[in-house]
Amino acid sequence: MKVVVEILTGNLFYIQVGNDATVGDLKKEIEAQENLPRQRMILVVDKNQSHPRINDEDAASLVDCGVQDGSHIYLFFSHLEDESPYHHREYGMEKKREEILPYTYISTMGEPFLTLANKVSDVTCE
Repeated sequence: MKVVVEILTGNLFYIQVGNDATVGDLKKEIEAQENLPRQRMILVVDKNQSHPRINDEDAASLVDCGVQDGSHIYLFFSHLEDESPYHHREYGMEKKREEILPYTYISTMGEPFLTLANKVSDVTCE
């Protein structure tokens, strides 16, 4: 069966899975084709279907969830879990500002210099 998947940006793409495919099979195909994180996927079938939200269990049959050939599926993503290496990091940075500051170049009036400051408070601007 071939289904159309729409993400929040409005982009559409097609996914081909077998007629006996499961929710997990569909998520794997989406992950492989679009490079999206399978663990965070939330799938919702078009509002004209009898079961709007697709079962979260990967073993559930797509047909049992109301998905058929030509179905329109909306793809959403769950929040990141607390265990994420990026949780509580400013803008998803891998290192905290204090961890990278000792090696940061600071430019003043177009003339860069290297600061060996240990903390943000050690850097002053005049």
